[in-house]
Order: sequence, then structure tokens, then C-alpha cells
Amino acid sequence: MDISYLITPVLTWLVVGPIKFLINSARQRRWAFNLVGNGGFPSNHSSVVTSMATLIALREGMGSPAFGVAVTLAFIVMIDANSLRQHVGRQAAAINRLAGNAAGHTHLRERMGHTLVEICGGIGTGIGMGFVVFHLFGRM
Repeated sequence: MDISYLITPVLTWLVVGPIKFLINSARQRRWAFNLVGNGGFPSNHSSVVTSMATLIALREGMGSPAFGVAVTLAFIVMIDANSLRQHVGRQAAAINRLAGNAAGHTHLRERMGHTLVEICGGIGTGIGMGFVVFHLFGRM
């Protein structure tokens, strides 16, 4: 039974999360627990979809229909991370400014999306993780 297609996104998520936390902590010069979640370098979402596309390319070839679907999904995820979620963050910032210190207002998280650099970092780590899983599990 080939479980590499299941292991790849989970392993990528588990590896990239701590890397992101350590990079954010180094940038903040303190433990950045408040930055855990969406946003930051590298992009977890971009890493996960890229690792799967890489594994499919290595296993089944770039001419495979599965690779085409994986690349399409990767583009959708990355476009969403860069544009839509950044707009959501801007909306949260505007709502926080308007609400000020109003009673009952829960401060909304403003750091939501990814910059192109963060997405490129995710692509790089995803490609790397795809190669790692491919070489660990071979051509099962």
C-alpha cells in the first residue's frame, strides 16, 4: 500500500510549521506565538500543495492528468493566499480601527495573507519536501 500521497502533505505541514515559527520568532526577537496561524514565511499552504505536485511529477510525470490537477489546485491556493486573504486582513484592520476600544469588540487578526516572497518560500520548501518524500519512499 502506497501511503506517500497521504504522508506528503502531513509531513510537509509538520516540517514547515516549526520553521515558520522559528523564522517569525527571530524576526520579532521573541517567541512569536501570536503569529501562529495564517501568514508568515514560508507559506504552509503553498508548501503543502507544491509538495504534492512535486511528488506527482516525480512519480507519474509532468504529462500526467493528476499533475495538471495538482498544479491547478496549487495556483488557486497561492492566488487565494496572496490576494483574497490579504484583502481580508485589510478589512480586519479597518474594522479594528473603526471599533477602537468599543465594548464587546474582539480584536480581529490583521495578518492573514502572504506576500509573494512568503509564497515563493513555500514553493521552495514544498518542492524540497516532495523530493524528500520521493527519495524516502521510492517508487512504491
